[in-house]
Amino acid sequence: MHTPLLNIALTDLVDIAVVGLLLWGLIAWTRRVHTRMALLGLAFLGVFYLVAQQFKLQLTTWIFQGFIPVLLVVVVIVFQDDLRRLFEQIAALGLRRKGPRLDQTSIGKLSRGLDRLAKKKCGALVVLPGREPIERHFLQSGVPLDAEISEELLDSLFDPGSAGHDGALVMRDNRLMSFGVHLPLSENRDEMRGGGTRHAAALGLAERSDALCLVVSEERGTIGIAARGQLEILNASDPDKLSNRIRNYLHTGPQVNARRVEWRRLGRRLVEGLLALALALGAWLALVPGSAIEEAVLQVPVAVENMPEGYALKGVKPPEVEVTVAGSRRTLLWASNADFQFVIDANLVKLGRRTFEVSAQSVRHATGLAVTSIKPEKVKLTVHKARGGAR
Repeated sequence: MHTPLLNIALTDLVDIAVVGLLLWGLIAWTRRVHTRMALLGLAFLGVFYLVAQQFKLQLTTWIFQGFIPVLLVVVVIVFQDDLRRLFEQIAALGLRRKGPRLDQTSIGKLSRGLDRLAKKKCGALVVLPGREPIERHFLQSGVPLDAEISEELLDSLFDPGSAGHDGALVMRDNRLMSFGVHLPLSENRDEMRGGGTRHAAALGLAERSDALCLVVSEERGTIGIAARGQLEILNASDPDKLSNRIRNYLHTGPQVNARRVEWRRLGRRLVEGLLALALALGAWLALVPGSAIEEAVLQVPVAVENMPEGYALKGVKPPEVEVTVAGSRRTLLWASNADFQFVIDANLVKLGRRTFEVSAQSVRHATGLAVTSIKPEKVKLTVHKARGGAR
């Protein structure tokens, strides 16, 4: 009859694309959710519920419908922090919240200060927040500071004798806002590549937000840059290189370790995008077409049954009839001409009947579609007797 893709209108394509983009963002968000397994479990239950609806499993559907209010409460309780962050990120995007603003002087002081700490193998961790809010969700404890940056102050804050040297220093808009801050730790040991707790904290925040984290290793005296779930270790001590990386982040977003991760990140996003598009298309096929009633015209072959003994069929005119059916768009999309058969009961041939009027009852099918009209109104059979001429 027709295929589903050939019946998608332009508005349907736009609808599928919008839902696909939303699902793409949701998939990307799930990678940063702590309770990811619980979210996947709920997604599995949702898919199972849709399957039960499609196959009309009434008892299963009834049980799921009874649990939906309870599941909504569970979702709010389990994902309250993640949902709050998601809505805040959407609000920040809608309000076009500004990213970090650092002038060249502050960037230079920060780069030189971290380079000095690296040469002394004095551990340090500096956070440059991005557009996404992180203070209430990821930053714990800490001492308010609100001071102007200087190399000497960085030395003092990260001195091993300082009370907050093991924590992170948060810098926003050319000001050192707080120090001794505790960050969430990453569990991605492969990405940390042998780093310690500071590297785990830097990567942990970079996995959950768009913040840029600069970490100095006290064991190796190297400087690491963590952003968007990736950690790069600079090969050599170079304040200018570090300054350039910070400027790139401020102007174009995180660009860490592009050679190693860009293709991997692109491949992962491509897979996620294709998955989101497939889910959107599947949801459209399962939900949207079912709400609209449409018609389709089929060319159905004529079949003859119950030919009396002693008679043989010579011809049928016309050999096909035009059947108009109506039903939900989803049912029409998956139906085909092979699902229909127009049947003539030839038992009356022995009484001289050669012309038969058509009716909807003569159309056999199991599609759930309704037959609204048939053309032509009559079908003529040509038969002959086994011992005689044509009749």
